[in-house]
Amino acid sequence: MSIELKNEFGQIDISNDVVGQIAGGAAIECYGIVGMATKHQIRDGLTDILRKENFSKGVLVRQNGEDLHIDMYIVISYGTKVSEVAYQVQSKVKYTLNKTLGLAVKSVNIYVQGVRVTNP
Repeated sequence: MSIELKNEFGQIDISNDVVGQIAGGAAIECYGIVGMATKHQIRDGLTDILRKENFSKGVLVRQNGEDLHIDMYIVISYGTKVSEVAYQVQSKVKYTLNKTLGLAVKSVNIYVQGVRVTNP
């Protein structure tokens, strides 16, 4: 499935994987994020942290009419405030998708899949 944008020059189709890669890259830049987790934690295992090329496996892009909804599965750092990290990820992802692709995101839902102790 893809997102279709139309302008005076023609039509642009943006794959959900592209949206997922950009959203995952934006989330990783936020303080307190250890990595992205897979949305299929039972099948793939809870301990897996996704690499950069697999960010789209941790992001679910849903389109309901004109509304775009993003579900993100993340692993956060131990000792950080979960609500603050989630808010920062939501803000960064909405801003990045708006500036990069011109997409207005209706909601960014955060699912914390785990907490990791990071080495200093």
